Amino acid sequence: MPSHDHTASDPLDDPTAKPQRQVLTDTVYEAIKAMVMDHEIVPGARVGIESLSRSLQVSPTPVREALARLESDGLLVKRSLAGYRATELLTPEGLEQLFEMRLLLEPRAAALAATHADEAQLDTLEQLLEDMQTRPAADGRYTAYRDFVALDQRFHDAVAAGAGRLLLADAIERLHSHLHIFRLRSIPGAGEPTLAEHERIVRAVLRRSPERAAEAMAEHLRLSLERQRNRGDAP
Repeated sequence: MPSHDHTASDPLDDPTAKPQRQVLTDTVYEAIKAMVMDHEIVPGARVGIESLSRSLQVSPTPVREALARLESDGLLVKRSLAGYRATELLTPEGLEQLFEMRLLLEPRAAALAATHADEAQLDTLEQLLEDMQTRPAADGRYTAYRDFVALDQRFHDAVAAGAGRLLLADAIERLHSHLHIFRLRSIPGAGEPTLAEHERIVRAVLRRSPERAAEAMAEHLRLSLERQRNRGDAP
């Protein structure tokens, strides 16, 4: 990854500087995120700005910005005077509690989306479902399936947005559940049932059936949790 030197001219005088800097920050963010998701940065390990700058061949600034974003994702934690550390993996108890929260929030969001989602939001749900069908599912390294993870998260966030309840949508988004779950380990073969379950949710929302939408979402979450419970301890 090439280094960038912005000292030659004032960035304010260069209309391309801000987009270029954002692209660099996004690239660094994705690179460090992949390290965390694949446990190249071990759970609980200290994350050094200078060492990452050297390994990625960039200045400390985009690294610092990327770490702040990863902290907001819940993948890193910042301690006073101690810098950043990678968060620990979900324990079995933590996984159960995460899904308990999702089962409280997301079926309700799906029911409300069946009533309140506008045409643009319905179109978004259908498009996300189609896009997921063209992406590799969760298997292998994070870089191989990150698009699937991102679309999966966006799908659930889009259902929540369609509910028309800002606090509810915000609560669901702030769980960052997909990152924490997929960080545990990929589950080969999970993509096909996930897509089928998403399709049932979309169909119920499109039919404006709150009860069916809530049931489809709850069933999807229960099956997702069961897949996680059965993933085993083998690497």
